Amino acid sequence: MNFLFPVLAAVLQASSSIIDKMTLSIKRVTYRTYNGISFPLIFIFTLIIFFLIRPDFSLSLFNTKLVIFLLISTIISLITNLLYYRALKKDLLSEMQTFSLLSHIPLIAAASLFFLDERNYFVISLAIISALSLVWSHYERHHFRISKKTFPFFLWIIFLAPFGGIINKIILETLNPISMQLIRDFLILLVFIPLFYKDIKRAPKKAYLFLAITNILTTIAWILYFFSYQRFGIVYTVLLFSLEPILVYLASLVLLKEKLNYKKLISFIIILITITLSQIIK
Repeated sequence: MNFLFPVLAAVLQASSSIIDKMTLSIKRVTYRTYNGISFPLIFIFTLIIFFLIRPDFSLSLFNTKLVIFLLISTIISLITNLLYYRALKKDLLSEMQTFSLLSHIPLIAAASLFFLDERNYFVISLAIISALSLVWSHYERHHFRISKKTFPFFLWIIFLAPFGGIINKIILETLNPISMQLIRDFLILLVFIPLFYKDIKRAPKKAYLFLAITNILTTIAWILYFFSYQRFGIVYTVLLFSLEPILVYLASLVLLKEKLNYKKLISFIIILITITLSQIIK
């Protein structure tokens, strides 16, 4: 039953991603509006879960090392969200999901380097195959196709964001995933509310329902994702979480009328096969 945490997280996050794109298509909803409203909502939803679950939490758990890692993790998450939603406003949802998944290659490499328990070479091979298939799906006429708005996000998730995964695993050796998320979300909202206050005030009322639904889904998804990180490791989690872009791609074809790309479809089939193999052969 190990697969339930990352697979359920993938399903919930895929649903959230579809609603994200619909929300950003609403007039006067920019990436600034989205982030400014979303993180206070995510914090509230995480706080409710915290009081319902009541995970172990004590100030005695905190030391200088943990505080520094929490701050670095928060900064990485903050920048990732800004760059992602800025690009998503203009780019196709299927494109953004694909680029997000590419960050798994350096993350897998770093995880296997830093953590002995992550060195399952069969699972590592499957995860790398699934990620490389995505590189191939975007290789057109001897060059890699990325839009200008998406390029900063691409550079960030390839070269810097993966270190956030390593830091998060270290944090989760001490903190419960719910507690970690609660702290990070609180720190991010302290930045986003004053930074995007004017954009928040201009948000249309009809956007709030979409924002509430998508942030409930993403709150639960990322808590499940980090529980999987903590219990089953980074490599196993990111491999099964690769199911998310498959679901998003299929939904975007139907709901958002994005064009069918056969190379991407083949790539996603490869990902599905690697996920299946990881469950059958252990």
